[in-house]
Amino acid sequence: MTYGRGGDLNGVQQPFQLNPNVPLLTNGQMVDDIPPEQHALVPSFMGGGGKRIHPLPYADPSLPVQPRSMDPSKDLAAYGYGSVAWKERMESWKQKQERMHQMRNDAGGDDGGDDDLPLMDEARQPLSRKIPIPSSQINPYRMIIIIRLVVLGFFFHYRVMHPVNDAFALWLISVICEIWFAMSWILDQFPKWFPIERETYLDRLSLRFDKEGQPSQLAPIDFFVSTVDPLKEPPLVTANTVLSILAVDYPVDKVSCYVSDDGAAMLTFEALSETSEFAKKWVPFCKRFNIEPRAPEWYFQQKIDYLKDKVAASFVGERRAMKREYEEFKVRINALVAKAQKVPEEGWTMQDGTPWPGNNVRDHPGMIQVFLGQSGGLDCEGNELPRLVYVSREKRPGYNHHKKAGAMNALVRVSAVLTNAPYLLNLDCDHYINNSKAIKEAMCFMMDPLLGKKVCYVQFPQRFDGIDRHDRYANRNVVFFDINMKGLDGIQGPIYVGTGCVFRRQALYGYDAPKSKKPPSRTCNCWPKWCFCCCCCGNRKHKKKTTKPKSEKKKRLLFFKKEENQSPAYTLGEIDEGAPGAENEKAGIVNQQKLEKKFGQSSVFVTSTLLENGGTLKSASPASLLKEAIHVISCGYEDKTDWGKEIGWIYGSVTEDILTGFKMHCHGWRSIYCIPKRPAFKGSAPLNLSDRLHQVLRWALGSIEIFFSNHCPLWYGYGGGLKFLERFSYINSIVYPWTSIPLLAYCTLPAICLLTGKFITPELNNVASLWFMSLFICIFATSILEMRWSGVGIDNWWRNEQFWVIGGVSSHLFAVFQGLLKVIAGVDTSFTVTSKGGDDEEFSELYTFKWTTLLIPPTTLLLLNFIGVVAGVSNAINNGYESWGPLFGKLFFAFWVIVHLYPFLKGLVGRQNRTPTIVIVWSILLASIFSLLWVRIDPFLAKNDGPLLEECGLDCN
Repeated sequence: MTYGRGGDLNGVQQPFQLNPNVPLLTNGQMVDDIPPEQHALVPSFMGGGGKRIHPLPYADPSLPVQPRSMDPSKDLAAYGYGSVAWKERMESWKQKQERMHQMRNDAGGDDGGDDDLPLMDEARQPLSRKIPIPSSQINPYRMIIIIRLVVLGFFFHYRVMHPVNDAFALWLISVICEIWFAMSWILDQFPKWFPIERETYLDRLSLRFDKEGQPSQLAPIDFFVSTVDPLKEPPLVTANTVLSILAVDYPVDKVSCYVSDDGAAMLTFEALSETSEFAKKWVPFCKRFNIEPRAPEWYFQQKIDYLKDKVAASFVGERRAMKREYEEFKVRINALVAKAQKVPEEGWTMQDGTPWPGNNVRDHPGMIQVFLGQSGGLDCEGNELPRLVYVSREKRPGYNHHKKAGAMNALVRVSAVLTNAPYLLNLDCDHYINNSKAIKEAMCFMMDPLLGKKVCYVQFPQRFDGIDRHDRYANRNVVFFDINMKGLDGIQGPIYVGTGCVFRRQALYGYDAPKSKKPPSRTCNCWPKWCFCCCCCGNRKHKKKTTKPKSEKKKRLLFFKKEENQSPAYTLGEIDEGAPGAENEKAGIVNQQKLEKKFGQSSVFVTSTLLENGGTLKSASPASLLKEAIHVISCGYEDKTDWGKEIGWIYGSVTEDILTGFKMHCHGWRSIYCIPKRPAFKGSAPLNLSDRLHQVLRWALGSIEIFFSNHCPLWYGYGGGLKFLERFSYINSIVYPWTSIPLLAYCTLPAICLLTGKFITPELNNVASLWFMSLFICIFATSILEMRWSGVGIDNWWRNEQFWVIGGVSSHLFAVFQGLLKVIAGVDTSFTVTSKGGDDEEFSELYTFKWTTLLIPPTTLLLLNFIGVVAGVSNAINNGYESWGPLFGKLFFAFWVIVHLYPFLKGLVGRQNRTPTIVIVWSILLASIFSLLWVRIDPFLAKNDGPLLEECGLDCN
């Protein structure tokens, strides 16, 4: 028995017919496979209510069965076939069946029939599920947060009501700083109120979309890799990223890799050509032996038993041969790098003798080269390889090219013209695929029939290679990726962090998320007809005022309707084909103008944006598509369009990732945070102190730019789809650099207190001591419980706390001043690309000392607090034991600053055990001299202008 939508005849919907040739589907089984004595579960909409009834009789398909005539006034009203309510009841019934099967599977099966269940039951199961944090871990965490808020209230009441009169300025500065820290803590804390984890089911994904022996139904995906300077981003690093993409565990006909060379470097072009040739040997080796990771540099560096789980007898020999092939590949790449060090005076020339178009980096045409995917894209075994495309967008003087965001938008348009996959994944050139099944992990969310339609992107955490064991400068960002992002996933989803993210293409086009269908209102037909009309009269009048023109509604439906046909069967002029006569032509012209104003002057690209499931023009030749792709990467294509404003990567900040994710969440989309057991992607991080501070400076400067832009979360996006706590997290992401000002002042206060003998609090009584102790206990308890539910170690948490102070008093502070200079004086600052290469020696760059002005503020703070400690101790020694009591609070305050800046101090000193002896000698000598001078001067001893009168003990009378 099947149910289908009845045809329309003269505007009247026909009744549904019963098809006798199709067996009855009962709980996922065919009736021919069910014994007569087995009961069936009848769904509630068929009258069974989910209860067991008598077995259904068999019907011989060969005998003619007369369809029962149905009365539309009764049957359609009773069952509502074809209506929204009927579809929702069907979905509800399916979900109940899935839950029932899950419960039966968890219980081990008690009817003995589970072994015979068809694969369809497993394929119907959800592709992922939420794993909430256990209540025994999350409830105490929430309770201590509430208690901490209460304690903060009493603490600030005491601080405000008890000023220090003899050190009023110090007291006022400290109170202002503490209030700012409390507000910053609230912005950071409450988005972590609903943390969750997720689990995916790759086996169910395969059963549903990638069955063995059948054509794969997995959605196509386009990979984006961006690079700029091949001297700072070595071509070998980029080549490993590309090779890991080409060897990913995904159908090859559904994978396309686009490499953006924003520096138009011939070195990158030739390295990519070499990479495409080596891929013909590397990709089949990876897939034949199922190796991980599939970036050869990191695979051959693994210090593990590479024979584990490898049963093929030929593996050892082929691995040795492949390693030799890769070493030869490295020699060729390094030879290209060495050759590129000396640029000829006349510029580079290609093999045919023509000049390289990108000799002038700031003035060159657009370039596209398809290395794999059209012809010659077969590996050494004759199998097809994924498409590999080199793209360098056009650059001309006088145009704002918008750095990385502009390059990514160019890739969006090129890929839409050539392949138009419905999903995109962007990677930095140094982030390779560490888990070949990572794309399938993302598809468990994107292709989920219930969850996927509202997901704009799936963000993976960033993991890094080559970091020292102690992670001195908190490069791993474990607290952010394993605590903050899990908390955001329980609200509206994590923020976009710039790499390792799978996007839905339609979400990048600025469309709103699909709205949730509200359940239909139930009306009773026993009320008089005039009563119903009176109740609906006001609503009808209101609806007439807000009714959109027919052409507008038609266009909106085309934007959001799921297209069954993958290739467009219409042109721009045919979009509004429902309008009659001349009005149809006029509406088509107006609609075309609106689309081109939004997306740009390319009919091929505009047509591709209307296809939710992707696909390209079947009738177009590859040459015509390449010509159109060159057109969409021209430097003037985005003029007077919505690119960078509402579409694609958003312009206006060097941290375009925050803006792009923020705009999507404002449109009502949600994002997903996926943490596979094996890290999906791995990259490199700056090791030495100077590079790390410059990286943090760029991030903080981007946040300051967003703060002064029109897209500031403080005032943008209200009334949209952004949730309240999600806005908290975005506000925190653009406000945190401003914390550097109160942090710098607060870290200076201990030295001033030690040098002047004053303090920021009066003498504490018992009640005040209680609030101070309670606050410290709450701070530690919050951190301990947070580490408990997240699994973050105390060493990672402590490194994060230390670098929060180091970055706050250096990079964040400079970012604030540079942002103010840009807004007030128009002085723009250019960011430098973080170096992705290092020396051959392990961690050699960790001890490299590079002087930069960012080192001045933390160095000054260290010296001031060291001097303050020496001065305070000298004064206590000079004045006796009574002065030691007040000194302990000041010393604790100063040591708090010094301990947080300790990694910075190690970075200044350099390599361990290599501190010059002369530095140690001079440090001890200067400290001793300063201490002696301080004792001699006695700055804290009260001075009297008159003579000192003492009682001599003699009676002069």
